Amino acid sequence: MKPIFARGISHQTRLLIAVALSILLIGTNKYLDPFRSSLASVLAPIQYLASVPGAMLDWSAENLATREMLEKQNTQLLSQQLMMSERLQRFEHLRQENQRLRTLLDSPTRIETRIKVAEVVEVASDPYHQYIVLNHGSNSGVFVGQPVIDAQGIVGQVSQVNALTSRVLLLTDSTHGLPVRITRNDVRLIANGTGVLDELELRHVAKSTDVRIGDLLVTSGLGHRFPEGYPVARVIQVQRDSGQNYAQIIAQPLAALDRIRYVLLIWTDSLMQNELIESSNTQEAP
Repeated sequence: MKPIFARGISHQTRLLIAVALSILLIGTNKYLDPFRSSLASVLAPIQYLASVPGAMLDWSAENLATREMLEKQNTQLLSQQLMMSERLQRFEHLRQENQRLRTLLDSPTRIETRIKVAEVVEVASDPYHQYIVLNHGSNSGVFVGQPVIDAQGIVGQVSQVNALTSRVLLLTDSTHGLPVRITRNDVRLIANGTGVLDELELRHVAKSTDVRIGDLLVTSGLGHRFPEGYPVARVIQVQRDSGQNYAQIIAQPLAALDRIRYVLLIWTDSLMQNELIESSNTQEAP
């Protein structure tokens, strides 16, 4: 009777076949090297193409991470630069004051300030309206009239405040006037906006007043709106026409008003006191 399931190859036979094949492969291994080399050469481009997507993903991820890190570092460095520039401006003012008051040891000059970096989120610049909008408002303690500077000098003052944003009137706006003084001789003047980003006008200055091209103008502190000693502009034009009652004087702002990205908001003790007084007067008014 024929069995239902045919018997397969025995285990001993399988073992002998495996051993024989192993011996054969070991013996012919050195003869297969050229074949393996040729096969590797043929498969190399395929392996390279297969690895390209992964390599591109790795490169993209690394490049993105590096770019984000560089942008973060750039923002941090820019903030540090603004803060250091503000300190340098104050120190220059103190140095000048110390030279004037070096014999008056009982009258030290001291300026207490707090500063905050703000980002410009909107810019409006035309002959009738010149302002910027910052990403900080009353929630950050910003108040109307607060001075704003950049790394070079005065930018303007806060004219409108919301909870999260604030509007800064640029010092070149045609409605803006800023008390200044010449560092060379302490002559006090008013720098008026002209509606042009790179131009201020010193009006009603007698022709006999000692003003020269190149004179540096800084805040005088009069009006208690801007702290004293911050750079404002440099005189670039002085004309004394015989037919005019006053000299025609033009100054160029030091702040980079045409490419502002970040600015500094300034708080001083005197400014905060003035703000508290104005707020209380407003609340008491009927």
